[in-house]
Amino acid sequence: MAVLNIVKDGDETLRKVCRPVTEITPRILRLLDDMKDTLHKANGVGLAAPQVGVLRRIAIVECEPGELIELINPEIIEQSGEQEEVEGCLSVPERWGITHRPAKVKVKATDRHGNTFTVEGEGLLARALCHETDHLDGIIFYDKAVRMLSKEEIEND
Repeated sequence: MAVLNIVKDGDETLRKVCRPVTEITPRILRLLDDMKDTLHKANGVGLAAPQVGVLRRIAIVECEPGELIELINPEIIEQSGEQEEVEGCLSVPERWGITHRPAKVKVKATDRHGNTFTVEGEGLLARALCHETDHLDGIIFYDKAVRMLSKEEIEND
């Protein structure tokens, strides 16, 4: 397993739509493992494959330590409510914005063993699931921000 380089804002990879995973190969499993190592090293909540330069529909989310959710071909199938919160991104270091996201989402995905599952999330988990799914479609959080925060606002928070 390895820590991968996180692609930064401005790299065209972040703006591309990712291809679905059609077969779970050893390479896909290694990517999931490497993404986990990368996420932990960066102290993030979520990471999508394009953030490490891979244009596949794969993302991971870990809002609580030890509760990693691996998502292959994730799709938001239900959403409700609304939340307005501060959001950031490992690919956009030291920039934060206020976004409107659903308060609750339900996502259908495939796990590393090829099994389809659903995960429901509220609050931070709902935001993270939406944020990472957006990455798979070339969308960056600031595209949905209602307002970006200044450095002073971040430091005084």
